Amino acid sequence: MIYGTAAYLCWGFFPLYWPLLEPASPYEVLAHRIVWTLVFCVGLLTITHKWAAYRSILGQRRLMMPLALASVVITLNWGGFIYGVTNGHVIETSLGYFINPLMTVLLGVFLLGENLRRLQWVAVGLGILAVVVLTVDYGRPPWIALLLATSFATYGFLKKRANLGTIEALSVETTILTPFAIAYLVFLAMTGTLAFGHEGTLNTLLLMGTGVVTGIPLLMFGAAATRLTLTTIGILQYLGPILQFIFGLTIFGEEMGAARWVGFVMVWSALVIFTYDAISTRRRAKRTVDECAAESTAI
Repeated sequence: MIYGTAAYLCWGFFPLYWPLLEPASPYEVLAHRIVWTLVFCVGLLTITHKWAAYRSILGQRRLMMPLALASVVITLNWGGFIYGVTNGHVIETSLGYFINPLMTVLLGVFLLGENLRRLQWVAVGLGILAVVVLTVDYGRPPWIALLLATSFATYGFLKKRANLGTIEALSVETTILTPFAIAYLVFLAMTGTLAFGHEGTLNTLLLMGTGVVTGIPLLMFGAAATRLTLTTIGILQYLGPILQFIFGLTIFGEEMGAARWVGFVMVWSALVIFTYDAISTRRRAKRTVDECAAESTAI
């Protein structure tokens, strides 16, 4: 529980970190995040003696395909989040992670042919209606929120299909992305627009720290996921967007009109229904298993 809570609290505090990296552009920050996360992963592979597992993944095409797709998807997610929190859209980024569970359910329907229970359909319907309300209020679809929700749900789907350890998988993903990130940083250096190394020691250290702040929450989440039930993880995941929403309102002073409040309340209502259904279903399943076990013992 401590690992899980700490992981989601870290993700919740992310909006406070990325603006500190200015005047580096969101795209430069994204490139640094990729490169320094790989550096962090190299250290972890060495400490945990997982180089053999890493090399094994690189040699298996059936694993490299989903990880290559996952690397593209997580780049979109990281880039969208960094752009959002550095351009006055912190509340919209929180919306993305609020609707992420609903997007995950929809992926299960369309990609895996899963059937939704009645309450799940109600939750998804409320979520879709909320997006419509927010689209009218914003004057545009909430693109950042939709990008974050869709990319993170897809990333989770791909990682589940690959079924690999957190350290090895993230190491491979960043290995795939790093050549492109370095090429972009070289381009910035050649054009004289690179912030790294030119905006003071603190800025340089903070850019290097993007690898640490990316890797540590993922490790804590991995430790929690192997010890906690999916229901508990599902409830903990709301800590991050709740903090982001609060920071958007208070620290960043973003506006919330009446229509926007209506949209968010609808999303929160959908999540309450979704969570209630998940907990109830799990309890019923557990009772069924216990009853079957009791009957088996009696026989």
